[in-house]
Amino acid sequence: QVQLGESGGGLVQAGGSLRLSCAASGRTFSSYVMGWFRQAPGKEREFVARISWSYGSTSYADSVKGRFTIFRDNAKNTVALQMNSLKPDDTAVYYCAAALEGSYKDYSDLKSYNYWGQGTQVTVSS
Repeated sequence: QVQLGESGGGLVQAGGSLRLSCAASGRTFSSYVMGWFRQAPGKEREFVARISWSYGSTSYADSVKGRFTIFRDNAKNTVALQMNSLKPDDTAVYYCAAALEGSYKDYSDLKSYNYWGQGTQVTVSS
């Protein structure tokens, strides 16, 4: 059974940094794309970043480009999201997700993802 578990959330001041981690278990993820999404109160869940587990290719939402970095640790089966220069608008529950890699998939679309973690809260104070 696939399990994704997020950690690393918390409260940070604007301009600060946090690193989120997603521990993946239950299968080999070499054919998967791992994504981070977030959902703020009263808003829809939105794409943040994604990485191909096998190729390492990445993409980011415009709102986080240059501030967030997604990377993977194959040995530990984890995917991390390093978040720098945090803003109050980054406040949300952050979710890790896994999508089976395939052609013509839009990995910024949450419907492309097969598995989800429970989420971790990130709060950025002004």
